[in-house]
Amino acid sequence: AQSEATAMAEERPPSLFALSAVAVSRSMGALERDVWALPGHVLRGLLPLLSVFRLERAEAAAQRAGISTQPIWRKLWDDVMKTRLPYSENVTCWRKKFLETLFSNVLHGMLDVSSDWRLNDRHFSPLLHSSPHVSQLTLCNMLQGAVELAAQHNRKVLENLAVSLRILKFQHLRSSDQSVKRSLVFLLHRLIHHGCVSQVTMYSWPVPDSGLLLLILSMSAGFWCSASALGYDSNSCGLCRQEDEAQGREPAQEPTERDRSDAENQKGSAAATGEADEVKGASARLDSVLSAPSQAGSSSSRVPCSPRGRRGRRCPHGLAAQRKARRRPSPAVGRKRRCLRRSRGSSAHSEDLYDFVFSVAREDNSGLLDINSTTEGEDDPNWTGCSSGSACVGHAGCKKRGACAGLLPLFALCRFRSVSTLELFSIPLSAEMCRTLSNLLCFWVSLENLVLSYNGLGANISCLLNGLQTLSRQPGCRLHLLRLSDVFSPMSCLELMRQLLSSLPQLRTLSISIDLRYQVEGNGPEGNPSCTEVEIPECCLEQLKIRFPREPLDTTLLLPVLRASKSLQQLSLDSATLPCSQELGLLLEALRECNPNLKKLSFHDVNLAEHQKEVLLLLQDPILEEITFSFCQLFESSTSEFLSEMIDAVKRNSCLKSLRLPGNRLGNHRLVALADIFSEDSSSSLCQLDISSNCIKPDGLLEFTKKLEGHVQQRGGQIQFTHLRLFQNWLDRDAETAQEALRRLKAVCSVVSDSWESTKVLADYISIM
Repeated sequence: AQSEATAMAEERPPSLFALSAVAVSRSMGALERDVWALPGHVLRGLLPLLSVFRLERAEAAAQRAGISTQPIWRKLWDDVMKTRLPYSENVTCWRKKFLETLFSNVLHGMLDVSSDWRLNDRHFSPLLHSSPHVSQLTLCNMLQGAVELAAQHNRKVLENLAVSLRILKFQHLRSSDQSVKRSLVFLLHRLIHHGCVSQVTMYSWPVPDSGLLLLILSMSAGFWCSASALGYDSNSCGLCRQEDEAQGREPAQEPTERDRSDAENQKGSAAATGEADEVKGASARLDSVLSAPSQAGSSSSRVPCSPRGRRGRRCPHGLAAQRKARRRPSPAVGRKRRCLRRSRGSSAHSEDLYDFVFSVAREDNSGLLDINSTTEGEDDPNWTGCSSGSACVGHAGCKKRGACAGLLPLFALCRFRSVSTLELFSIPLSAEMCRTLSNLLCFWVSLENLVLSYNGLGANISCLLNGLQTLSRQPGCRLHLLRLSDVFSPMSCLELMRQLLSSLPQLRTLSISIDLRYQVEGNGPEGNPSCTEVEIPECCLEQLKIRFPREPLDTTLLLPVLRASKSLQQLSLDSATLPCSQELGLLLEALRECNPNLKKLSFHDVNLAEHQKEVLLLLQDPILEEITFSFCQLFESSTSEFLSEMIDAVKRNSCLKSLRLPGNRLGNHRLVALADIFSEDSSSSLCQLDISSNCIKPDGLLEFTKKLEGHVQQRGGQIQFTHLRLFQNWLDRDAETAQEALRRLKAVCSVVSDSWESTKVLADYISIM
């Protein structure tokens, strides 16, 4: 009967309104202005019949009529994209989500606009009309997207992206030829230097192209490199010329090929003149600023960088002063770009350093940058190799003169706007590239967030520490978030933390994650015993997260950090081992005395089976609002008395809002006991409870639910409990009982669960049940 009714409904002729709406939607070109003035109830029935082009233009009229277009855009997503979003992604605006994804899919050739009539509109240009809604963009593989966006016919698209784009991502990149790099230079110059991109993220580049990686890093840092070798220079940018004219500067002229040829022919004679020697000496001194981070710190006053990475391009003060002292006064000395070009034109090796760092290798090197080959610069006595202040320990190649790719001469660079967030995930950084990044960090004062994840730093982390230390001494340094994660570390996590906080006291968030540790002779606490006695100056740290490579928790290094971090609000310790109960006791005592603002404390994969007293003290703490004991073996050797004391402590604590107990083998009987936290005599304010991965079966969950319902009824429905997490439990053992328990639980609180298969559970979980 139902199928017959459905068939009859499908056979019914469309209503007059539906026919009229279809006719109007096909004639929107002529009727658009009149349609926007229609009453709201009429407009509501018309909007789903419009193409994407017309629907986007109808947004303002819909808002005036009090109509939300979100359901229409959501249906467009389901019909056109045909993909399910991850559960964790919370979409607040389906219009933006659809148009941003449409832009990316069309740019990378993943979507044919002719596949859906709502996209196949002769007035609709997918890239142009969706670009104002793009806030993040991913470029991948051979950078085909960059080439397309840099094309002449997409200049208006690029102008829109310069206003809307905030996050630029690179993923799975591969080596590119010169034409692609020229397009990338133009794109980065427009989106970063003259745009609003504030974050650059790079993912998964197992064998990075050194030249391409260096190009992205340097332009993200706001440096403009003379790109004549790539066939593009800043004089091609109309915005640069407009800024020069607005500031009363004459546009600089990039040396022509003939000028460079003449300069090369006169190389020998120029080297013999005193003026050329002076310029070369000044250039070498500037090279040394970037090639030796430890020395750059003392020279920071001579090579200042604006906190915002100013677009006004002036000569570095130190270089200008040297030239004023040794050359005739000239009214053009204060004009940075002309001054830069003049220094390059008179230098005996005007393009050598640029070619050494940025140009791709010759044909016989298969397009890869040969960073270890001998160049003319190596024969120059002023060529600067790795200084002792920033030597990369353990890599002899980095100490070889001329082997580092980090020589970025300031006299060949202009400074523009730079990004505030840099993230590098799974990109191996060689010793040379670490040094280059260190050099860039020295003057990257606009950098606020730095994330380095699995970059194979090893002993080269010392090189980056030097760069960060120099950065912290720069006026206007803004770095407040640093996340480091890697497989190996030549020093302990706590020693690395101590050095970072000593160098960067302005950090507010610090996260260190190390999988394994190897010891380099003469380094680390063992090689330098005095390092444990150094007190850390007071810092601004608010969040600290450390994942240990299964090493003991040394309170002699951690306690000074806690004493110096008066503003600490969150502390997370992962995979640490406690050599004795006194260590945890000292830690808790220090937290009570030195960190009165601590709100969140987390232990993950830390064996607390023998530290029940300390666990109870934490649950009684009157300041902590969120406590996490994740996979801490809380009940490994506990008695029923410990569980009762734990429940009583939570019941009496009115400050605790969130308790997370995943992976502690609660089982059914302990779960049922936890329901007493919400009994009538409880003063608990607990809102969130996480009992994921605790071997809970459907019957135990149902019993917990019934007991919880009884407590709620006794309290007259007045309960603050709002969220329950149930991931990876054995709820598939009895689907019917599990569904009943979840249904009843959802009437009390919000429940987050999954359809995990318990057959995949580890044997040690099964053995205790």
